[in-house]
Amino acid sequence: MPVYKWSPPATVVTGCKGSRVVLTLTQGKEAKMRISTSHLQQLAIFTTVLTGGGIGTMYYLMQKKFVESEYHKLATQKLKACPVAMERLGAPPLKIHNIHLTDRDNRIDQSTAQIKIPVTGSHTGGYLYTCSTRDLDTNRWSLKQAVLKLKEGQTIDLLNPPAAQSFDTEL
Repeated sequence: MPVYKWSPPATVVTGCKGSRVVLTLTQGKEAKMRISTSHLQQLAIFTTVLTGGGIGTMYYLMQKKFVESEYHKLATQKLKACPVAMERLGAPPLKIHNIHLTDRDNRIDQSTAQIKIPVTGSHTGGYLYTCSTRDLDTNRWSLKQAVLKLKEGQTIDLLNPPAAQSFDTEL
């Protein structure tokens, strides 16, 4: 079996001088290549657009995956089924916003999903704090906690909803 040896690259970019890119060959000789400034600008713009498009696509696909997940659907269904919470938000219309991907309250692994969903209605907004667990036998999620915390500080436990017009002020 042949043994392959790694060898350093033949050329290395060592710097730019004006509109020239300076390459140093492995033997120590310099080779100069002229690239116009407009070509460098076009390359920078193309790279920026391509990178931004990739990041935007990845963000969109991650948000779509959250919205389509069973634990997200269970939580939003529970919110929509609670007349006290819907009335307090001023819903309908109810807007369910994208999850903040960098928020430390959002944690998901194989068996648990803890997420914080931003919601708004016509009167106010807040966050829907949820915790779900997955049954490993059936592969189904079940909602263990669903609490709506409004901007004003009031909280509504959606699993044990309060009677109309009585709101808890602690989380």
